[in-house]
Amino acid sequence: MSVQSMYQAKRMTAADAVRQVRDGDLIVVPTGVGEPPTLLAELSEQRREFRDVQVTQILPLRKFGYFDPETLAHVRHVAYFFGGASRPGGQEGWIDFIPAYFSELPMLIERGLTPANVVFSMASEMDDHGYFSLSLGADYTMAAVAKARAVVLEVNPHVPFANGSCHVHISQVTALVESTEPLLEVGLPKIGPVQEAIGKFVAELIPDGATLQIGYGGIPDAVVTQLTHKHDLGIHTEMIGDGIMTLVDAGVVTNRRKNHHSGKMFATFALGSRKLYQFMHRNPMLEMHPVNITNDPALAGLNDNLIAINATMQIDLIGQCGSESLGFAPYSGTGGQSDFVRAANRSHGGKAFIVLPSTAKNNSISRIVPTLTPGTHVTTSKNDINYVVTEFGIAQLRGKTGKQRADALIGIAHPHFREELRAAARKMNLL
Repeated sequence: MSVQSMYQAKRMTAADAVRQVRDGDLIVVPTGVGEPPTLLAELSEQRREFRDVQVTQILPLRKFGYFDPETLAHVRHVAYFFGGASRPGGQEGWIDFIPAYFSELPMLIERGLTPANVVFSMASEMDDHGYFSLSLGADYTMAAVAKARAVVLEVNPHVPFANGSCHVHISQVTALVESTEPLLEVGLPKIGPVQEAIGKFVAELIPDGATLQIGYGGIPDAVVTQLTHKHDLGIHTEMIGDGIMTLVDAGVVTNRRKNHHSGKMFATFALGSRKLYQFMHRNPMLEMHPVNITNDPALAGLNDNLIAINATMQIDLIGQCGSESLGFAPYSGTGGQSDFVRAANRSHGGKAFIVLPSTAKNNSISRIVPTLTPGTHVTTSKNDINYVVTEFGIAQLRGKTGKQRADALIGIAHPHFREELRAAARKMNLL
């Protein structure tokens, strides 16, 4: 049977495609824009016809109907990482989560530690050889494709056909639906004076020829805006976004000086504008790979001069970072922060930056604290922390004693809180 005949035989309505799901199944959905809206909207419509179905995903972007505490017995969301759609349910307790390093999610699926019965994913149009590209989210989804009983694709002409280990053959597909609606676009975060100041401090420590991992947020993107005078930067990251694309367009990112996969940018999911998705299409410079390739510290750390830039919400005086919860209330997730901090620490010439504004709530709360708020989930440990940057400067902590760390962190806290922090540090025998 030709690939076109196979395609036609597996093409169906969303209502029929959703019936590939059985009671008790766990459905794996890619990160962010990789979520298939037609399929998930139809699953929401039919949710009361199922029992004990779970949907797992990092960073859902749309609040589909199954985000409903009244129908948890039918279909419920289980978070790998909380986003705007899932955060309220996580904080209210009716959405559960699976703690994990982003890099290890494929392993959890491969070993059956978390099930993967069905895959729902966006996909590019099929090429002449029968392949689709899951370019928007290779992440853990490729591992789920290899494990699942049913692979259901939403084929959309706006999804780029990217290079890399992100391809699924029509013979692996159980059902497919077609859609033509534009892809969801996610704009750049707001950059204010605080973010700009932090970005400038970080940019000054990034040498020409470095390889970048840039997380999502106003401060990482503020760093990007400060790099236009650099030369021959490379990219090995988890997220490809508009900021990176602008550096490529400006000739700043060439990947020529990368010692590991020279000439290539590596990423595992995409989040940005229509222009970004067009930029990804058959771009020979870019490869999209599963997250156990992009984020594994041992592999990412093979890049010399790897610069990792990630944000946190709170840090204590010995260097523990709480990046994913507000006390015990979940806010996001571990994601790839720990992966890339450890990767940069392994890298020859690497630097791991944790960035944060010095205060929150209109300067009424210090983000640098004596001890983390009780219940806070520790994302980056005191043993892994290296550079910490606020708008008041840089504290380099790796290899430093507890007393040296406390002194350095108080030095980059907001001036209004420094004496209070010193008093607390003295009570803790840290000064």
